[in-house]
Amino acid sequence: MIRLNVFIQVEKSCRDKALDIARKLTECSLKEPGCVAYDIFESSTRPDVLMICETWKDADALSIHEQTAHFVSYVGKMKELSEMKLEKFNF
Repeated sequence: MIRLNVFIQVEKSCRDKALDIARKLTECSLKEPGCVAYDIFESSTRPDVLMICETWKDADALSIHEQTAHFVSYVGKMKELSEMKLEKFNF
């Protein structure tokens, strides 16, 4: 399995929009074959930080996910609003 932790740092003025986009991305991604988990977390100490935590069955499922129309669209919009950092773990 593959776990991705995507840290999203966003200005206060864009936070609600970024969170809405993350929720839409999550809703679509959870329907994909190979998606084990997909969650959004909000920092309790840093209002400018969100995190998406994804778990995928394997590299093929993740690769397919990264090519979906919803991924390309929503991640593109998210990148316009924020800075993103990715951590990847295989287990």
